[in-house]
Parts: sequence; structure tokens; C-alpha cells
Amino acid sequence: MNSMFRTVMGDDFDRLHPQLRRRFSVGLASGEACTGRGVMDRIWHGPAFVKPFLALGATRNILVPQAGRDVPFVIENVPYADTFGRETVTFVRTFDLPGRSRRFDAQMVLSPKGDRILDYLGTHQHLASELHFGAEPDGSLLIRSGEHRFREGPVDVRVPELVGATAEVRESYDDAAGRFRIRVSVVNRCFGPLFGYEGSFTASYRNIRACGVRTGLRPVREEARA
Repeated sequence: MNSMFRTVMGDDFDRLHPQLRRRFSVGLASGEACTGRGVMDRIWHGPAFVKPFLALGATRNILVPQAGRDVPFVIENVPYADTFGRETVTFVRTFDLPGRSRRFDAQMVLSPKGDRILDYLGTHQHLASELHFGAEPDGSLLIRSGEHRFREGPVDVRVPELVGATAEVRESYDDAAGRFRIRVSVVNRCFGPLFGYEGSFTASYRNIRACGVRTGLRPVREEARA
């Protein structure tokens, strides 16, 4: 069995740097989890009017309302089967900002058609985004978001472009430094850049069958709608 990331990328997966292939092979088939530890050189946000929205999202571990430089962080990619039996991989980022730590939680699952990744955001998975993966000529990984949906109870609506945003993630491996490098930006079509970060980290791997999923890593609520 392939990882969900290899499934959606097909032959493009083999164009990734070997270290990226290893990192994005985590899953129930490989039995491996990955933990990245490093430093965000910069965490930034857009104009002042953006901060209340970031602060609101932060109550559910979505986005980070605080800017900073040289911020230690951890990213945990742990596979598990959710309550609906779907393979899920966590993308839980913890930023050690002055005063308090901030988390940005996401859980990724394969879409029913197997052609894209669905990214459920936050502690209650109220927001879901389509993600599209591609390999760049230099072996780096480019991830772009597609449609966003808000789901709560009977409500299931597409987030309008006016209030939504497009996320772009670029992840690469620096052979000289022996580190992964990551750059993330979230941009609204009307209001411009909203939030982002860039930094580097090293990765370690462990057997998920032996260590399991630590308490607090899974969301409070899981969304069945794909």
C-alpha cells in the first residue's frame, strides 16, 4: 500500500527529493510517524485588521495570531484511523512563542476519489480545504489549497473568496545543511497576504505501532463529510 501522498501525486512523487519522499511516506502502511523540530525564522501576519480574525481562529488552533522571529517549533505527522475508519495523518504545528505556545492543527485524509487530499483544520474540523500536491523541478514539494468549506451541524457551505484565502506551502530539503526548509503563505484575493511563516527543521521517525498517538493530538470533533 502507498501513502496517501504518493497516491495523489502518482509518478510525480518519485521526482521529490529522497528526504521528502521519506517524510511523505508516513502512514498506516509504512507504520511510521515523523516529528520535525526546528526554528521558524519568521512568523508574520498581514495588516492590523487581520489580527481579530487570526485571534478567533486561534481559539480552535487555526492559524497563529502572533508574529515573531527565531521561534522554536515542532511539527507532528502521525498516522491513525479516525472514528470513520479513514486513514488520517496529523499536521500539528506547535510554535513556542513568547508568553505562550500556539498550535496550528490539521488532519489530512484522502478524498473518496483518491485524487486530492482533504485538510481538516482545527480542533473541531469546522473548516475543510482541498489540497493539491506537485513536485517542482528542483525536487521540492509545492502544495496549493483549493476550495474551502465550512461545516457545522447541518451547515455545509463553500467559503466565499471574499473571506477565504489561498494557502501555498513550499517544502524542500537542503543537502548542505541537512535540514528541511519550509515556507507557507496564506493570501486573500481582495486583502492580500494574511499570514505565513518560514523556517527549517530536522526530522526523526518512529514506529507508530509501538508508540501510538499521544493524548491531545487528535481533534476534539471529527467531520464525516468529505
